[in-house]
Amino acid sequence: MSTSKLIFRFAKPYPGLIALTVILGFSGALFNGIGTALIVPVILRIVGQDTDLSSGPPILRGIMKPFDSLPEDYRMAVMAGAIILTIALKNAASYANTLTSSTLSRTLTAFMREKGINLLLDVDIDYYTKMKIGDLTNRLGGEVARAANAIGTTVKLLSVGITTLVSIGILLSISWQLTLASTFLLSLINFFNQYAISHARIYGKAVSDISKDYSIAVLETLNGIRLVKSTGNEEKEYKKIVKLVQEREKADFKSQANSEVIAPISEVMGITVLLLIVYLSRTFFKDQISSISEVILMYLVILLRTLPLVSQLNTLRSAFANNSPSLDMVAEFLERGDKPFMAYGNHKCNSIEKGIHFNNISFRYPGNEKLVLKDVDLYLPRGTTLALVGGSGAGKSTLADLLPRFYDPISGSITIDGINLQEFDLKSLRREMGVVSQDTFLFNDSVKNNIAYGKPDATEEEVIIATKRANAYEFIVKLPQGFDTIIGDRGVMLSGGQRQRLAIARALLQDPKILILDEATSALDTVSERLVQEAIDELSRERTSIVIAHRLSTVQKAHQIAVLEQGSVVEVGTHEELLEKGGYYSRLYSMQFTDKKEEQSKSPSQSFTRISHEIRTRLNSMIGFLRLLLDDMAENPQEKQELIEQSYKSAFRILNAIDIFDDAVSLQQKWQLQAVEENGRVVTQTQSLTNIVYEFRTIVNSVLSSLRSLADDLVETPQEQNELITEVYKSAMNLLNYLEKFEDNVT
Repeated sequence: MSTSKLIFRFAKPYPGLIALTVILGFSGALFNGIGTALIVPVILRIVGQDTDLSSGPPILRGIMKPFDSLPEDYRMAVMAGAIILTIALKNAASYANTLTSSTLSRTLTAFMREKGINLLLDVDIDYYTKMKIGDLTNRLGGEVARAANAIGTTVKLLSVGITTLVSIGILLSISWQLTLASTFLLSLINFFNQYAISHARIYGKAVSDISKDYSIAVLETLNGIRLVKSTGNEEKEYKKIVKLVQEREKADFKSQANSEVIAPISEVMGITVLLLIVYLSRTFFKDQISSISEVILMYLVILLRTLPLVSQLNTLRSAFANNSPSLDMVAEFLERGDKPFMAYGNHKCNSIEKGIHFNNISFRYPGNEKLVLKDVDLYLPRGTTLALVGGSGAGKSTLADLLPRFYDPISGSITIDGINLQEFDLKSLRREMGVVSQDTFLFNDSVKNNIAYGKPDATEEEVIIATKRANAYEFIVKLPQGFDTIIGDRGVMLSGGQRQRLAIARALLQDPKILILDEATSALDTVSERLVQEAIDELSRERTSIVIAHRLSTVQKAHQIAVLEQGSVVEVGTHEELLEKGGYYSRLYSMQFTDKKEEQSKSPSQSFTRISHEIRTRLNSMIGFLRLLLDDMAENPQEKQELIEQSYKSAFRILNAIDIFDDAVSLQQKWQLQAVEENGRVVTQTQSLTNIVYEFRTIVNSVLSSLRSLADDLVETPQEQNELITEVYKSAMNLLNYLEKFEDNVT
């Protein structure tokens, strides 16, 4: 699509704003021309020279005519007042023009970003498998702003162009011969500037491309920071990003140098042209009037006020050429015709009465020839659980993704109560489904807001009930601010089990009719898995559920189990039926059962030892940060603030480890109560561990409170700040003593 069509497409929704900008530009040009034409006669009269323009150009006679009938005594005062008024009106129009132009740019930026956000929320998930998030972020941010600037520059070009044409019109009316000569000479300036303008688009595209690469690199590095650190690749990523930063700086410099060279070239050549015009004017006006000084002076004044407009036109053309590549990028980004959007019907999904039928479906991912699912036929009655098991790549997650219509099968159909999914309103369909996956996503927000995400109008009581049913209430109330605790980006402040339980609480609060559990416990330790599994059992009760599981111990109670291999269903039945068949499921269960027995034979103290190691690691980090603060090793206030923030994060992670420890102790107590034989020594040990947990938590909560005060700069003087850091350091060392007691109890 051509640049002019792109500009029209984006500017089309705002004709009134554009028209107002152009009208103000024209008004400013008109007032500017009249005021400029009046300046010379007034100046000449002030210095004592009479001006006779009766034989001069018609336009000058027309401008002077209203003043000729005025008495001589105050004619000059009226003309001076007219000059001031017209110039004031010109500047008022220019000021309003600047405001409307900037308003247009801001409005266009907001409009395109709103369109972009709407598109990203509407487009199918398949689109994100082919696009890099950093590229999308760059287009939605920097490229949209540059595209809006390109359109704003076009409107400014129009306004400045009108002003220039008005000035040229006045110049033509004074002397068309001199104006033609001036135009020819001024075109030489454009000739020299054209080289810079033609390269502006090239440099602009280079800046856009490098900005995109930079955004992608930074976002991928931050998202994968754990992998970067665990593989020791900080230096490699640093060099890669620094190289992009330097390349962008060079591209910016070239673009700026290319743009800035236009003004000085225009000025030097403008003065040269001006001197040539003065010389030529003697020839052109020699035989027209007896005294040419007034007309020449007026012509030169108007020309001098026109030359900056010509220079501004060149600068704007360069700016437009620099930003115009972004128009193409944004237009391609906002184009909906080449992106996948899910078509859907109007049938509301309010309940499920009979069941879900995967009716002989097959599926391949877009752009891929290999079938991921082949003629899968399964029926899930209302209120029952279907478990999907099989090796990696068998098609389990893909089958589950078809139910909320992240994709559609290429053949066959999926029905709910006999109605094809494609006939349902998509939003109502998805609202009736709750998804809890292995990779739980949480927002950098409070615990309460994350739980209530699927039901924003939920009451506090409803949120609390959901957390209790999800085995999450106990650890939430122990957090520094309870339900109002901010949990960090993607819930980084919480452990894996805690994040899963929040996701389950969110699903419970949403109260979906259909539940999809995609390996929700596969990445958890034994303690967390038991707590999460209890929450899942509560969540699944009386719901129609699809469970994808790697650990077969979690699906034994399922009403039916479907075994998938290479996209096909090879076995279907209950746990007992599949064991009797002696097939794939039976062999898989035998291997996992052996591993489970070996795991259960391990001493419980091994789990406690692991938790102790986690606490000691985080505690050593925090003590190291605090020692640097006490020794005044921070080079500047910013570095000092970073050390305080890192200390706070370490303390928060220690609290998470204590929560896991607390969960483990609670489970051990539960197992003891259920055991047939009780050992007095073990009960005593459990009570001792409970006391240590209490001491741990008391100390860590105090440390967190103090560090938060330091991080939020709530301490008034440096002396008080040092005293508080010293207290925190002593508490951390005290925590080490309790940690040794803990290790003595579990060894």
